[in-house]
Amino acid sequence: MKANCWYGKKDVRVERVPDPKILNRQDAIVRITSTAICGSDLHLYNGFMPTMEKGDILGHEFMGEIVEVGPDVKNRKVGDRVVTAFPISCGKCFFCQRQMFTLCENSNPNAWMAEKLFGHSPCGIFGYSHLTGGYAGGQAEYARVPFADVGTLPIPNGIPDEKVLFLSDIFPTGYMAAEMCNIQPGDTIAVWGCGPVGQFSMASARLLGAERVIGIDRFPERLAMAREKAKADHVINYEEQDTYEALMEITGGRGPDACIDAVGMEAHGGHGLIYAYDRAKQALLLESDRPIALREAIMACRNGGTVSVIGVYGGFIDQFPMGSFMNRSLTMRTGQCHVQRYMQPLLDRIERGEIDPSFVITHTLPLDQAPQGYEIFLNKQDDCIKVVLKP
Repeated sequence: MKANCWYGKKDVRVERVPDPKILNRQDAIVRITSTAICGSDLHLYNGFMPTMEKGDILGHEFMGEIVEVGPDVKNRKVGDRVVTAFPISCGKCFFCQRQMFTLCENSNPNAWMAEKLFGHSPCGIFGYSHLTGGYAGGQAEYARVPFADVGTLPIPNGIPDEKVLFLSDIFPTGYMAAEMCNIQPGDTIAVWGCGPVGQFSMASARLLGAERVIGIDRFPERLAMAREKAKADHVINYEEQDTYEALMEITGGRGPDACIDAVGMEAHGGHGLIYAYDRAKQALLLESDRPIALREAIMACRNGGTVSVIGVYGGFIDQFPMGSFMNRSLTMRTGQCHVQRYMQPLLDRIERGEIDPSFVITHTLPLDQAPQGYEIFLNKQDDCIKVVLKP
């Protein structure tokens, strides 16, 4: 089959590789009909995530048709059309039983690697380094899906792939970001980053009853989408105005009730100095991530408010404003999205017409053009916000 493979920093190639096979009794093989490039894939592309190996197949947002099942798969069958959740989760361990699927204790065969970095291991993840299991990803023609009864959601015929593909990751991720804000009537929610996850964070905050939603970014096309599609009330271009001052003006000096960091480890700064500081620390291997958005979110959030961190971080940060965080009674909630918890409820919202997640798609390319897709997405060429690949 064809698959998009990682070969180093900014080096991905579509190559012929062996077809996947059933390895465990709860596996399924999915013929992929749509897959996508995620913002967190760019962390791999840019060389920020350790334990990648040459030839690793990328991708964790995919859907398709089941073509083979293992003997212990009970609730899925050949011919089922399914979306696959990016966390690989057994459904039976301590954490899965509590619907904390990205903390599954049984799906990461390389848990010892993650324990050295994080203290404890998260779950296995498709196409996301050997730190999370070394599983082949879904930017390919076929994929092996472990624990298929748990990790797939059947999709009715008649719904286009584009409406449901993002149930694999970014729609539930944005929804969980908003849910972690504990939104109350009258709340103002500010979202750092108007990429795909940020768009769904804003749209989800609206679905959950936020009175006011604010999007923060620097790219005009993302800010326009935030206004027009995600229904943001205000947008802030941080290269044109000071984010903190703009938020204080919008909120009468109080600050947003909750702030969502939908950026993560590769944030950029609007004023240069702190960005330069982080880049220098990274060059000296004294810091792995750039927490510019996170710092701003903490400082801007109102007293007693919530900081929801859904952007991916991989290691260590510097200049964390702990004094602000502690003295102002802030709450931080975070985590990789427990996708399986949200897939069916969000599919129900799609079927009721409450939201059409396809609004984030700006580019659709054949799988053969995956390397070009990564370049376009990374460099924000041609107003690119989200790339879907078709095997």
